[in-house]
Amino acid sequence: MNERMERIRSRVVATFSPSECQLIDESHLHAGHAGAASGAGHYKLHLVSDRFEGLNRVARHRLVYDCLHDMMHRDIHALTIIAFAPSELSS
Repeated sequence: MNERMERIRSRVVATFSPSECQLIDESHLHAGHAGAASGAGHYKLHLVSDRFEGLNRVARHRLVYDCLHDMMHRDIHALTIIAFAPSELSS
C-alpha cells in the first residue's frame, strides 16, 4: 500500500472505527483520464461502521468526504464509497 493510501486508510479508521475497511486503488483503470494526468488517484472505499447507523447514503458519503476533505482533488480525484451500518449486514 502506498503512502497516500495509508493516509486515507488511517484517517478513515481513526474517524469511523470500522469493523470492515477495504481501500482499493483503481487508478490504473483510468489511465489517460484527466484526473490520472493530475496525479490524483481513483479509489474505492468499502466501510462498515456503527457511525452509519440510521443515516441515509448521502449523509454517510458526506461524513466520509468531511473526513478526507483536504485530500479531495489534490490526492483523490475520484472516490467510490460503499458504506454500511453493521445492522444492514446481519441476517
